[in-house]
Amino acid sequence: MRIAVSGGPYGNPYALQAFVDDARARGCERLFCLGDLGGFGAEVNALWPILTDNDVECVAGNYDVAIARGDTDCGCGYRDAKDNEYAQLIYDHTLATTRRDFAAWMGTLPTERRETIDGVDVHMVHGSTLALNDFWWESLPEEQHRLRAEASGADVVLCTHSGLPWQRQVGETLVVNVGVLGKPANDGRREVWYAILDLDGGRPTAELVPLSYDWQAQAASMRAAGLPEIFTETIESGWWTTCLEILPPRERSRGRFHLYRSTLPSGFRPADDGWGEGASGGAMEGDRPVVPLFGTAYFPSRLWVYTNFHCNLACDYCAVASSPKAAPRTLSATDFHALVDEAVDAGFTELYVTGGEPFLHPGIVGLLDYATTRLPTVVMTNAMLLRGRRAAGLSALAGRKLTVQTSLDGATPAAHDAHRGAGSWLRTLDGIRHLVDLGLPPRVALTETPDNTDEIPAVTALLAELGLPAGHFAVRPLLRRGFSEAGAEIGEDSSIPELTVTADGLHWHPAGADLGTSPDLYLAPGGTPLAAGKELVTERFFTARLNDGSLPRPVHCAV
Repeated sequence: MRIAVSGGPYGNPYALQAFVDDARARGCERLFCLGDLGGFGAEVNALWPILTDNDVECVAGNYDVAIARGDTDCGCGYRDAKDNEYAQLIYDHTLATTRRDFAAWMGTLPTERRETIDGVDVHMVHGSTLALNDFWWESLPEEQHRLRAEASGADVVLCTHSGLPWQRQVGETLVVNVGVLGKPANDGRREVWYAILDLDGGRPTAELVPLSYDWQAQAASMRAAGLPEIFTETIESGWWTTCLEILPPRERSRGRFHLYRSTLPSGFRPADDGWGEGASGGAMEGDRPVVPLFGTAYFPSRLWVYTNFHCNLACDYCAVASSPKAAPRTLSATDFHALVDEAVDAGFTELYVTGGEPFLHPGIVGLLDYATTRLPTVVMTNAMLLRGRRAAGLSALAGRKLTVQTSLDGATPAAHDAHRGAGSWLRTLDGIRHLVDLGLPPRVALTETPDNTDEIPAVTALLAELGLPAGHFAVRPLLRRGFSEAGAEIGEDSSIPELTVTADGLHWHPAGADLGTSPDLYLAPGGTPLAAGKELVTERFFTARLNDGSLPRPVHCAV
């Protein structure tokens, strides 16, 4: 036998009728609905005749139980105040508009259904086998899947409450979350989902079916009822705009929106923390109450690219262990160009080119030439190799959106040379002067140590004498990474991500881009698309945030 099983219609009669028609056209002999008849759309009463006229067999969801009893809330199981605010708003509307005879009918529905169909033991629940409003997410640990499957022991368990379709074999049990009809699956598609099960011969198989329906009519119905635009936007865009905090990190990372705007402290802005202008990007524009993580202060839209790892210096506190003996791990021009193009497509607004010493890359001027045609670009250098053809090439780029940044760790040679090598202070100072002459006054960063803290005012004065604007100098902390055995500890749970690309792959932060000394900040191998990298960062960000509840902090690598 072939059966069709849907999740919550959520007051969407257009999708429910499309489900009936599509399932019958595909040869389904019995149709089931796993509950939550109201809860997002405006026309809950229009569902009743569709269900009864087409013999759709229902179990009750938490919404149906609450509406039947006249409860004050939906019992959805949300834990976040903002999630509950939106849930309460639509529940109040549904409770007020649902016919009482329909509500009474909901009260007659069982909260689970179990029967043997063609020799297959099928268990239908709303949330899970543990609770009516339990969220059975695909990303749950394996032991949590086993706990829920073993609580039933059926051949097939069907559920819906989380709203996202998936299927997997858990031991001897096929588990299928059938999705919902009431709204899209947070995947950017307007279609909704249901499941078809073939049970012939006692060997169950499932297919998750995307379902087209008249979403324009549903959106118009919601607007006519005066529902908030944030609900209608989900119908029209395919992206969830409410109830975000309930989503686990993996599921949340796949959506377009990740945070309520109200969770972004007004004092926590990229420009205030030295991340550079424009890091908040378009995500903060408009009055939508939700934003993507990417483009906010928590995940700036700048991309770091290591062109190479070898360096003419061997600084004893280099966070990525660069030196003349380091393996070069050089990016080719072809790969660099493709990466820049991909960065533009992925929404990055700034490019930071670093190393090693980038000016040891044989094609560095050509790389910067290409990069500055696509994005504002910053190149990090120790400023010691800017002569000859390199200087001529840089001079030609002076009118572009190119910024050069270097390091000066003292007002006199002693503090600087103690870590970067004898004679390096004088050569860096000469490089700064040369950049000013080329029309590229550099930004300068000082890595603060106990040896140079007292020299910071003198460095500020020295740079002013060299003609650098006041905003071109910043102090950054010493980090315990790479060669450094002292300094601040950073990790995914304590530092804001800045997606970084090397020849080895993708990394959480530029200060942890050496795979040999910072394997904990490694994200994915080379060739991984930047879009996938953004998703990985988002997932790991929320994993860390949910683990301890704290917010990460910025770690300055750039002025």
